[in-house]
Amino acid sequence: MKKRDSFATRLGFIMVSAGCAIGIGNVWKFPFITGRNGGAFFVLFYLIFLLILGIPVMTMELAVGRASKKSVVLGYKALEKPGAKWHIHGWFCIAGCWLLMMYYTTVSGWMLGYFWKFLTGRFEGVEGEAVDAVFGEMLSSPAQLLILMAIVVIAGFLVCSFSVAKGLEKVTTVMMVALLILIVVLAIHSLTLPGASEGIKFYLLPDISKALDVGILNVLAAAMNQAFFTLSLGVASIEIFGSYMSDEHTLTGESIRIVSLDTFVAIVSGLIIFPACFSFNVAPAAGPSLIFVTLPRIFASMAGGRIWGTLFFLFMVFASFSTVIAVFENLIASNIDNFKWSRVKSVVISGIAMLILSAPCALGYNLLSNVHIIGARDILDSEDFIVSNILLPVGALIFLLFCCTKWGWGFDNYLAEANKGSGIKMARWFRHYFRFVMPVLILAIFIFGLIGIG
Repeated sequence: MKKRDSFATRLGFIMVSAGCAIGIGNVWKFPFITGRNGGAFFVLFYLIFLLILGIPVMTMELAVGRASKKSVVLGYKALEKPGAKWHIHGWFCIAGCWLLMMYYTTVSGWMLGYFWKFLTGRFEGVEGEAVDAVFGEMLSSPAQLLILMAIVVIAGFLVCSFSVAKGLEKVTTVMMVALLILIVVLAIHSLTLPGASEGIKFYLLPDISKALDVGILNVLAAAMNQAFFTLSLGVASIEIFGSYMSDEHTLTGESIRIVSLDTFVAIVSGLIIFPACFSFNVAPAAGPSLIFVTLPRIFASMAGGRIWGTLFFLFMVFASFSTVIAVFENLIASNIDNFKWSRVKSVVISGIAMLILSAPCALGYNLLSNVHIIGARDILDSEDFIVSNILLPVGALIFLLFCCTKWGWGFDNYLAEANKGSGIKMARWFRHYFRFVMPVLILAIFIFGLIGIG
């Protein structure tokens, strides 16, 4: 029997797992959600929910992977009781990963496109609304968006065509080190801008009046959603890396390290964006256009803007591409496990399928701009809604029930797996919190995500 792929180093596991969690949500979504929800109070609650929701669910995904040494469908089958059907959820996880990548590759292509535009001087001498028009021009060009998406897909599967250690681990480790250096350099530069202190106050100094203006319940709900979705838990994107890891360290300790790295990137991203916004009198709640319209305006008007814009979007390319190759590995491994394909066969078939399935989203702002799947939502927003608002919370709830109830794997088995090795142990008394409190919180995320609270 062929030996299963594994990570060469512990650092590699942490970097790849963190790379999977770190993505456009940390830098694109986190700042404007923070801006919309009053700043520092939102950040405080976000950190609390990461601790009480994100880390526990991550340990559960990793536990299923490490205990079974298989991808999610066969992982469930190996651990479930005879005759149980928990593994059906595994197929929904795989579908969720496909759906996630069907639009994520397009947005990652946008990041690549803007990196190239700043690098080649597209924004030199461009001001005001002319900066905004660049984004519109890119979205209206089917050829440009298809090429950018194809570059991301082909490069991603090329990296994954090698073994886990020689491809995914090696490339992600280099990208993550570069990402961390870039983000610190960008934050230091942003903090030196005139008027940056006002941005820091808004971001890190809690002001109850701002939270009351938005509504405390709204702030809580937004923080709970962001804390949960930033880690992309619920579609087994992290589970696969549990199947590659050793028994040397506890899953709680490793999860804390992964979440800490993910949180560091999100928090420091705010230190890049908010001081810059306040320095150039830009509303911090600018919305999703913050990255592609607001920030390019700022870069275009600051000294050395071409350099800083290039570095920022290089950072964004690394952040998004680390997620792309991590999820691609999940898809490849699932095919290898479930259909007994070779890695090369899985890469080729999955790569062709991804190019075809990602095309509608790439065309969703031009040739297919009149296509609305869910209500008034375009293709990208519809795909994102299904993944973020349905598959992630429902999937996390299923992992929770599988690990903590007698009908699934059972809490004792989960706890024994989570506590293998050296490091921080999960206490037995958490069982009651997992069984009676966490399901309510996850259901709240699901309901808020579907209907909102005002």
